[in-house]
Amino acid sequence: MRAHRAFVAALVVALLLLPGCSSAGAPSQPSAAAAVRFAAYDFSENQILVAVYAEGVRRAGMPVTVQSGVATREVVEPALEQGVVDVVIDYLGTAVSFVSRTAVAPGQPPQRLHTLLSQQLTARGVSVLDPARAQDQNGFAVTTAFAAAHRIDRLSQLGVFAERLTFGGPAECPERPFCLPGLRSTYGATFRQVRSMPSRAATVEALLSGQIDVGMLETTDARLSLDSVLLLRDDRALQPNENVVPLVRSAAISRWGTRLRTALDAVSARLTTADLVRLNKTVEVDGRTPAEAAAQWWAGH
Repeated sequence: MRAHRAFVAALVVALLLLPGCSSAGAPSQPSAAAAVRFAAYDFSENQILVAVYAEGVRRAGMPVTVQSGVATREVVEPALEQGVVDVVIDYLGTAVSFVSRTAVAPGQPPQRLHTLLSQQLTARGVSVLDPARAQDQNGFAVTTAFAAAHRIDRLSQLGVFAERLTFGGPAECPERPFCLPGLRSTYGATFRQVRSMPSRAATVEALLSGQIDVGMLETTDARLSLDSVLLLRDDRALQPNENVVPLVRSAAISRWGTRLRTALDAVSARLTTADLVRLNKTVEVDGRTPAEAAAQWWAGH
């Protein structure tokens, strides 16, 4: 545990020392001390969301810096609490589970999750703003050929033969309650082998090539539109509501006044799940950058 804490502390320091980038990917003009500091998690969709929200703050007349794809929640969320960054874009259910260190009861509405998250973070100097309608949950996919061969379309059917299968997902999946631990406890699925995937694109490639049998993909992943990939139904409601939600240092809100809160809330009020799917497609399939995807979204709003 001491080694883990030292590792996290070192990464937070590294985050603090990283140069800021604008949402366009070029070095930002304002210094970090004079700007609203955003940090994104190390997966594509979150980097896209940060680009969208950061552009909203910039359009409201405030300077912005973005640290994109820095690290996992285990590093970035503590950095927010410690004042290293000002804004993190998170997901309700996972954020509640992470900060409370307890499982989230299934079926809780977003309003209840928002209340629980606020109760945890307010005392830590973090404000939980309005959630968006947009949400993205952990999903688990197989190839359509695999589904046809085993006659499955839902997760509850995996448990009886998971011990013969290979699972692929992000490196943190074995520790996350809504990934492998949840599959074990809710669905009785314990896999023969678990492989760490460097990206969601690599997960799909491994599925299609037969290197893995089941892969974790977010439910808004554009690659789920492929005829060859099937998302298994979460028929026992393992995944909580995962509405996109900005977490903001309360000191930053005090500094920038209502402008910052209003700018972020305005983005959340417009953002839908369909928007997330299109934004992901723009980056993951069409090959655009998160900043370019954000600019395209703003052009339509």
